[in-house]
Amino acid sequence: MVRRSYTRASEAERREDLILATLDCIAEFGIQGATVRQIATRAGVTGGLIRHYFSGKDQMLQEAYRKVMTGMTEIAIEASAHGDTARARLQHFIVANVTPPVTDPRTLSLWAAFISHIQTDQSFAAIHRENYLAFLEAMETLLTGFFREEKREVSKAQCRGYAIALNALVDGLWLEGTLAADMFGERELADNALSSVEALLRLEPGHLSSDGTSAGCPKA
Repeated sequence: MVRRSYTRASEAERREDLILATLDCIAEFGIQGATVRQIATRAGVTGGLIRHYFSGKDQMLQEAYRKVMTGMTEIAIEASAHGDTARARLQHFIVANVTPPVTDPRTLSLWAAFISHIQTDQSFAAIHRENYLAFLEAMETLLTGFFREEKREVSKAQCRGYAIALNALVDGLWLEGTLAADMFGERELADNALSSVEALLRLEPGHLSSDGTSAGCPKA
């Protein structure tokens, strides 16, 4: 087991480092195999310090799950910020969700380790709901701007419906792209995602990628 380098840091940084150590241990040993002692060793701290930040292993696992889920959404939101039009922002957001670093085998294994807890643990269910709603909000915001730019009238209810459907679309492609990345060409999933979004939003083929960019990514 590789120990993390642990130096003097702020309270927030120490807590973050412990969450990252928790994720490292889960990735290596699974949820049941990741013990508080192993996490402390990985972080290079004592078990007593862990108890200063977390009530126990359950809380550490919950925060680790939140870290995984928010991390993926934040990457996609950050990618969308690089677009100079509403169309480009939507394009970048969609592509980011089906390409690295979001499509990452380690992230998938962590997600799979946590997902079974959603049906049996209310805290995990609440975290899942929190992040699902955050993703929908981000998607609805992008869609609202896109439809406004297109001068297309879409009700709030319709926009929400599109956001729900697009979430399901990118979830499926994310799963396939992470499980079997070697089965797809470099831009195949991204191009498929954009063409599928065009069909779902009733756009002309090529509408989201007709400006010459590669799979929705900024031009070099």
